[in-house]
Amino acid sequence: MPRYSGIFRKFLISYLFILILPSIAGYVSYRTSITVTESMSIDNSVTELRKSQEILERRMAEVEGFTRQLALNQDLSVLMSEEAANGSMNVYGMWDVMKQVMPFSQTNDFLQNYYIYLSNYNVILAKGSTYQPEYFYEVSHFKNMSRDEWEAKILKQTHRSEIVPLQIVVNEDKKEQAVITYMQSLPLDSFSGSSPATVVVMIDESNITGLLSGWSERYGGWTYIRDEKGNPISLQGVLQDDVEKMSADPDFQQEKQSQFYKDDLVIMIHSETNGWVYQAGIPQQVLMENANRIKHISWLVTGMAIVIGLIAGLLLSYRNSAPLHRLLGVMKEQFAKDGISGRNAYDFLHGNISRMITENKWLEVELRRQRPLIRDGFLKRLILGEFQTSDDIAAAAAQANTKLEGDTGYVGVLQIIGYGEMDSVEIMNELHTARLIITQRLEEWTEQVLVTDVGSDRMAVIFMNGIKGEGRGKMGQLLDDLLSMAYNEYKIKVNVAIGDPFSSIQEITHSYEQAKQTLEYALLCNRGPVSWFNDFKVGSRSYYYPMDIEQRLISTMRAGDEEEAVKIVKSVMDKNIENENLSPDMRLQLVSELRGTLIQLINQKVFEESPSFDELHHQIMSIQPAKGMAAVQEEILQIIKALCSVIKSKKNDNHTEIIERIKRFILDNYSDQELNLYRVAEQAERPEKYISHLFKEVTGTNLSDYLEQVRMEKAVGLLKNKEHTVDEISASVGYSSSHSFRRAFKRVMGVSPSSYRQSI
Repeated sequence: MPRYSGIFRKFLISYLFILILPSIAGYVSYRTSITVTESMSIDNSVTELRKSQEILERRMAEVEGFTRQLALNQDLSVLMSEEAANGSMNVYGMWDVMKQVMPFSQTNDFLQNYYIYLSNYNVILAKGSTYQPEYFYEVSHFKNMSRDEWEAKILKQTHRSEIVPLQIVVNEDKKEQAVITYMQSLPLDSFSGSSPATVVVMIDESNITGLLSGWSERYGGWTYIRDEKGNPISLQGVLQDDVEKMSADPDFQQEKQSQFYKDDLVIMIHSETNGWVYQAGIPQQVLMENANRIKHISWLVTGMAIVIGLIAGLLLSYRNSAPLHRLLGVMKEQFAKDGISGRNAYDFLHGNISRMITENKWLEVELRRQRPLIRDGFLKRLILGEFQTSDDIAAAAAQANTKLEGDTGYVGVLQIIGYGEMDSVEIMNELHTARLIITQRLEEWTEQVLVTDVGSDRMAVIFMNGIKGEGRGKMGQLLDDLLSMAYNEYKIKVNVAIGDPFSSIQEITHSYEQAKQTLEYALLCNRGPVSWFNDFKVGSRSYYYPMDIEQRLISTMRAGDEEEAVKIVKSVMDKNIENENLSPDMRLQLVSELRGTLIQLINQKVFEESPSFDELHHQIMSIQPAKGMAAVQEEILQIIKALCSVIKSKKNDNHTEIIERIKRFILDNYSDQELNLYRVAEQAERPEKYISHLFKEVTGTNLSDYLEQVRMEKAVGLLKNKEHTVDEISASVGYSSSHSFRRAFKRVMGVSPSSYRQSI
């Protein structure tokens, strides 16, 4: 394709330049590795095993933390304290608890298989369903344990962070799986007899061996982990009998960290945390031959990388130079039978795209009709914290035609009192009418309020642009007027709970959760009618770092929003620094939690591919509370700045690629009279507002001005050739009328097309 040959060459040259780097890296690696491999192999192996130990113990600590989080879960505590009457169950409570617990399994593969036994209901809560014990036994049970033994030893005994060594579990398909089992009774102060609940986490041995897979894959060696009693936890590449024979051999020294035993280098580490013993073996022949093989491997890998890179560069360059062909193929695949046909490919695309535009306009009309529902859905998602970044919130607000004026305010929950039983249509209609009255009055009194229903008798209200001090006073007067109006005019009695003020849009969900907690506490204490979260705060010696704040920080960092991430970290650190009763242990746990959040972020692919990955990882692991909380905050802020820089760099590269695609599309389709911002956005698969803003930001020119500039350049070339009239030229460069073309030409060039041709 000749017209894409220039783009093809640019892509190919860039790929060739990148391919030079592996060659240089291979040579340097060869020269340095030969001199240090033999002396450093043992130290590196010990370090690698210690890292695997740290990762495994951190994962096990997260499992223990998971059970402690369950112990603090209020909804689970309610379930444990309920009494089952006539076989009835709190199904919603069980579903809500499992919904709250579900995010844990998404961040730790050790928590993929767990269940919670409630003794009062004699029911097991597992991922996706609930079971009676006898049915759950059919789904998953220990191979060497009968159902009665399983119920007696696992479900009905009290456990305090107990770990059952490697056992075989049989599922409902009769497939066997090796697991270790972690058990914890709830509440945590259960010491003897039966407990209200038992949490059982079954950790697949493959998850443990996966952390140590490098020993067998890279070295052809083996790994073995046992507990303090000698029971096996994980075996990979070795048999239990072989390990026992080695331990019993008098030539094997149990106290040495590393030693050569027969043909293996054996490394052994004792854990001070849980008493486990980690052993790993590397064949001595492999360990010593690596130094001699590095030369051949380096050149072989470098050569293969160059060949594969050349092939990949040719394919990618060709692929990026043929976008129109791919677009045509997709359109034919979608509309070849039921679409609009034409004399050629352009007619085919024109007809079907016009049809898509017509149908899209019809959809826009339908969306306008449903905009109130969209607005209500947006507000529900906003208070529930389903948006990751402020840009996502702004885009959704624009789509729902909802104005968010300012970044500060309050969130309140209003409950209509006096409707205990809501099982009749008349009562539901009365509640609906009451909600409409309150919503209408709020919107009449102030424009800076957003209201959505969160239940038959509850409403969530977002007061925008509220500020501390004066904002609370104004809101208090507004709420007093609202309650007085509702009771005096309609005999509607309302209780209101207000959370702490939020300082950014993304903190709305946190303020909403505070308002809900305040309302429940006010109802319990028979307080009202207006309750403030700040009035119910109780001093605590625990640190402040709730899960919703952690998730919001992770989402903000993934989006590269440095300003919002810094604001979140400062808010967390300020609240913890102000807590003078925070013990050293709590400070250590807080720093560990923050470190874990950053590690979870940096382990994503976008950071692992960054050249600064190792440096950032070292900085994160170097954060220690002994330096002081102010120093910890400064280190975290520096790391956040570096991580956001990586994300922004990645985004800038993507933005440049999108702009180049848009320019190529305009150059190929400038003659189309229906070419506009909508079609460009559709081709780029991005919203129109996003494309317009991005093009202006990157190029400094409006997209419409760029399209006009391209058309004028083409028109100038055609005017130099007198074979075409001005009307023909106007149609060939994409103008629907010659009048529009003449006016645009004179605006850009300063003279009319005819005068320009005469001057030539």
